[in-house]
Order: sequence, then C-alpha cells, then structure tokens
Amino acid sequence: MATAAPPLRRTAARRLGDPRPADPRLDEAGVWIVIPCYKVTDHIARVIAKIPAWVEGVVCVDDACPDGSGDFIAAEITDPRVRLVRLPENQGVGGATLAGYAEADRLGGRILVKVDGDDQMDLSYLGQLVAPILLGEADYTKGNRFTSVSHLQSMPRVRIFGNAALSFAAKVSTGYWNIFDPTNGFTAIEASVARRLMDRRVSRRFFFETDLLYHLGALRAVVRDVPIPARYGSEVSNLRISAIVGPFALKHVQNFIQRILGQYFVRDFNVATLEMLSGGALILFGLSYALHWLMVRVPGHAASAGVVMAAALPVIVGVQLMLQAMNFDVMNAPTRPIHPSLRALERLEAD
Repeated sequence: MATAAPPLRRTAARRLGDPRPADPRLDEAGVWIVIPCYKVTDHIARVIAKIPAWVEGVVCVDDACPDGSGDFIAAEITDPRVRLVRLPENQGVGGATLAGYAEADRLGGRILVKVDGDDQMDLSYLGQLVAPILLGEADYTKGNRFTSVSHLQSMPRVRIFGNAALSFAAKVSTGYWNIFDPTNGFTAIEASVARRLMDRRVSRRFFFETDLLYHLGALRAVVRDVPIPARYGSEVSNLRISAIVGPFALKHVQNFIQRILGQYFVRDFNVATLEMLSGGALILFGLSYALHWLMVRVPGHAASAGVVMAAALPVIVGVQLMLQAMNFDVMNAPTRPIHPSLRALERLEAD
C-alpha cells in the first residue's frame, strides 16, 4: 500500500472554512470514505474496489480486529488513496468512525462518508448521499431502506419489524421526526459539523448512529434521508438483538429526557413548554383525584357524574395539550444547515 499522500485539492481553504457555495463537481468536493474494520477481511477488498474514482481518499480504521484487517489492508490493497489507522484497543463502530473522521478531516476532507466494510452498502448511491451536503441543503445525510417496498424485499422480516420500532423510538428521543431507519450506517457528514461531535460523549458501540442523531439535534443540524436499498449476502452481523434491547431502551429514555429539558426548558421557553407543564399538571390532578376517590369511597356506592367529570376532564384536556406539544416538536425539526456558518466562523477565527 502506498504511503505517499494523494494530492489534496483546496485543503487549506477547506480547513479554514471557505464560505463560498460548495462546488457541485464531485471530483472536487473533498469526499473521503471512512471504513471501520472489524472482522471484514473477506469483504474489505471488494468494498474498496467499488469506491468511485472521484472520491479523494479512504480511511480504513483497524478497530483492534482479531482477524488482522489492518495487516490484510496493508499487504493486499494497492489503491493509493487508502490510509490506514490502527486503534490499540477495540472501541466499537462509533469509536472507529470518529477516529476515521478525525484522520480524514486532518487530511483535508470536507464531506466524510461512513461505509461499513461488510459490502452491504451499494456505493453506486454515493453521489446521491453527498449531494445534499455538497449543495448546502443538509449537514448530515443517511440512507433509508424503508422508502420503497422493493427496497425491503431482501431484508429479513425480523429486521423490518425491529428497525420500524427503533425508528419510532429514535424520532421521540432525537427530535428528528422527519427521518426513518436510524440504525442505517451509510451516512455522510460535513467536516465542520463532524468536528463539533468529536469531543461529545457519543456512544461508541452499536447505539452510535442513533446517539449521533441526538447530538446533531443538540447542534440544530439539518439531517436528510436518502433512499438507498440494503443488500444482504454472506456477511455475519456482530450485533445480538437480545443483548441490545434493554440498553437501547434505556439510552432512548435518557436522550429523550435530556433533549426535552435542554430544548424546551434550558435553551428556550415557548408554547410547547407551557403545553407540557399544563398538560402534565392536569393529567396528574385527574389521576390523583380518581385515586383519592377510590381510597375514600363508601363500598357499594357508584361515582356520581360530577366525580367522574372531575377526574376524566383534566386527563382529557391534559392529553390534548400533550398532543399539541408533540405536534410543535414535530414541526420544530431544524431546517437551516449550520455548516456554512461554522465554516465562515472557522475562517474568521483563523484570520
């Protein structure tokens, strides 16, 4: 594998945050591929061979792979664009991806695409994935396998059900109600946005993609889905469903609570805040009143219409207020990309 770095076009301008509109030419877009490598020696050469010529560089991250992925890449891969990063200990897909982001950013990458090394991702869709970022319409894009019935034909039924459930949980916990398929690992991110994530406490293991969405939401970054079908072959997944259901549920609850507190009580106080406070108080009052009546009632006496209404009406109104707050949250998804401002700010700070 060659060790000389490939020519990096406009590297300095990218690093300083060129505020000009993105160049629509793919071969000048500064696209770098990041591939976390763990037990992928049977597939990694095929993945790298399919990377389009307009991709500027490739960072392969050997995540302390027991199969020697790093040694295999160093010995067998001759593509001069490939750079190898070796992690001293296993950090999970999230840790490996963030290490790859850091290296690609250091080498001048402007759009960083994360691709798994198991050859499940169709790289013919790479242009569609990076286009919204290149045109300044999004900060982060991700594949979505659920945009067409034909895209789901090759997906195991248990994965369809599991991904649908995880998608709804992710909508609630991240605030991105406009996205689906949160565990999809075929993603692209603008480098200035990626730099804002590297110091955050993003989950390093299988919750990485979903937790990344939560942190992107905290930054008010624009996320867009790109329809991309999945492919399944002879690869063996390292994910055990039974082992992640409980931890995933707990992390979703934690992220949801942190998001609501931060978004509606710390950084802002708006109509949704009032609706949540009023709705929660009314529901609590109605349930407490009903429970109190059940504790003090005379055995055999039915509740009067007034008692029923005193308990039911606050609950009904409270639920309606909560639904209104939820509707506000749905409409509150970020719509203005942040990376143009971040790049301009970086340029000003450098000057």
